[in-house]
Amino acid sequence: MISKVLYHLLYALVYAISLLPFGVLYLISDALYVIVYHVARYRRDVVWKNLTSSFPEKDEQDLRRTEHQFYHWLCDYFVETFKLLSISDEKLLQHIEFRGVDQLEASFDNGQNCAAILGHYCNWEWLSATGLAFKQHPDAVMGLIYHPLRSDPMDWLFIDIRSAHGGVCVKKKHILRYLMEYRSKNRRSLFGYISDQTPKWDNIHLWLPFLNHDTPVFTGGERIMRKMDDAVFYVEMQRPRRGYYICTFKPISAHAAREPENEITRKFFVLLENTIRQEPSYYLWTHNRWKRTHEEYNQRLQNNKMTEQDA
Repeated sequence: MISKVLYHLLYALVYAISLLPFGVLYLISDALYVIVYHVARYRRDVVWKNLTSSFPEKDEQDLRRTEHQFYHWLCDYFVETFKLLSISDEKLLQHIEFRGVDQLEASFDNGQNCAAILGHYCNWEWLSATGLAFKQHPDAVMGLIYHPLRSDPMDWLFIDIRSAHGGVCVKKKHILRYLMEYRSKNRRSLFGYISDQTPKWDNIHLWLPFLNHDTPVFTGGERIMRKMDDAVFYVEMQRPRRGYYICTFKPISAHAAREPENEITRKFFVLLENTIRQEPSYYLWTHNRWKRTHEEYNQRLQNNKMTEQDA
């Protein structure tokens, strides 16, 4: 009951904010930047560690510039995300351009469903509006795979935000069931997989070079794509200016089931790193992405083997 009340209060507040024009929202973002960066100093140690270890070739001045730009963008991310609650479809499409959608629809024409693989770069929340760009298949499902937030009111709010322009939110643990259901109904779908999170120790099956780090990566998304034999696309986002995005779908595989194991994941991380290096300030540097090391992973494996032998 309390969670429901808090949700309705939170929704009303965020919806009221979303009604403000972009110019006012960005004034709020500028004020928020001062609080987040200078006053609260939100995760500045993590951001600086990530930047310096990812770009050892850059000098401090360049990295500080990236750091400031990142925090400005992070505050923009929140107000832009809130805007999704009330902005019209027509107005939103004036602020985001989708390229390569014809290739998605060509896959639909061939009887295939599609998977979009992406990272925490630019405003990934706006990708929930991709379905608005479908011309030949307006009824195709634009799906978003998500992990529920710890706070129920915040979780419900973000479901509202992500579904405001046609997105269908599916919990990660239920995704395979939904995909099989859509296939049985012969309904075309595009599902987005954000695949640059840090896996838990028990879920580490692959390490890849990424931004100057030996990085543990998720492979679960690829396993689902291969099982469903999806056409797979990398989502490259660009931000030519404040409040405007370009989203380009770039083919990775026409038939995921025919790819060697882990090949899709490998290609994704190469493409994502190339995108980040072009403009690093739009990547989510607040995440402690490299907290798990290969050395500790090997030690844990060794300890587990010794425990099994003792048993």
